[in-house]
Amino acid sequence: MIYMYLLQSIYYPKETYIGLTADLRARLAAHNAGRSPHTAKFRPWRLVTYVAFSNKEKAIAFEQYLKTASGRAFANKRLR
Repeated sequence: MIYMYLLQSIYYPKETYIGLTADLRARLAAHNAGRSPHTAKFRPWRLVTYVAFSNKEKAIAFEQYLKTASGRAFANKRLR
């Protein structure tokens, strides 16, 4: 399974992060430990939503969509 996930910073709630992983628990722990340069300055993070995909290409396509303006609007309305 491939997981598309949406994180929200606990201290900076307007900051969100969208990513993909095969191991959701380990990836969240890595974000909160500061091992990702892009998310280290806004930690700690909380998991808002995740979607499991059996098809990696569909997971990538959904992640890319959520990173567009209309995808962000969808995420703000439906996934938070």
